[in-house]
Amino acid sequence: MIRTIVCTLFLLLSLSLTGQEGAVVVPGGELIQLADGFSFTEGPAADGQGNVYFTDQPNDRILKWSVDGQLSLFMEGAGRANGLYFDREGNLLSCSDAENELWRIAPDGTHRVLVADFDGHKLNGPNDLWVTPGGDIYFTDPLYPRDYWQRSPAMQQDGEHVYRLSADGKTLERVAADLQKPNGIVGTPDGKRLYVADIGAGKTYRYDIEADGSLSGKTALIDMGSDGMTLDAAGNIYLTGRGVTIFNPAGEHIGHIPVAEGWTANVCFGGADGQTLFITASKSLYAIHIDN
Repeated sequence: MIRTIVCTLFLLLSLSLTGQEGAVVVPGGELIQLADGFSFTEGPAADGQGNVYFTDQPNDRILKWSVDGQLSLFMEGAGRANGLYFDREGNLLSCSDAENELWRIAPDGTHRVLVADFDGHKLNGPNDLWVTPGGDIYFTDPLYPRDYWQRSPAMQQDGEHVYRLSADGKTLERVAADLQKPNGIVGTPDGKRLYVADIGAGKTYRYDIEADGSLSGKTALIDMGSDGMTLDAAGNIYLTGRGVTIFNPAGEHIGHIPVAEGWTANVCFGGADGQTLFITASKSLYAIHIDN
């Protein structure tokens, strides 16, 4: 049974984040468990109002945590949605790996398949995605064999890569093909840089996004991979796995948020002011207010 935790969310306290050089103090609030009782939470994404949508992947559903603190079911039968992100029109984009597809889900819950294959072969399993200001979609395609697949669990592509779907939906291209297992992905608000976490290599890379959508200037920025990731307004990078680990734009470790769960899958900023970090971690949804 899903349990919603009733609590005061936005306490104006100081959170002490343990960093390499000692405690880094970030103005904010305490970590709050908002709800639990899920099978495995993933893919938080905030809409234009700050409501946060996230997946309970084993149960094939997408849920919504509203800005007024209410939990509701948005969609069942979501193609085993994993990573989520909103496009410019307010549609929810989903890495739906039941059939290894990329979906666009309208506010009424109807969906359209945006990507079903690459060069005539199924993808391995779209995992996480990010949308540029111009509407291009970048997504990762690692292989994580699923027990609900009716096909062979073997790799469908010739590796685990990063792809770009143009804003008009006409061009799908491979933009990074030299990674071991790309997973988390996020870009800067100006659309000029892309971060990709290679969880297989234990690295997070930074790329420059060229005018044609290609990537250049690959830089090994952080010696840590990640399941999911996000950026705050100051450009700090939040990586997941064991709690949430925070790095500044130069790749320097500045803090860590411990989360009492076996695995922290993904993060996003949401809430009415966009300054609450929502964390999907195993069977629960957490939040913490961070002033940035």
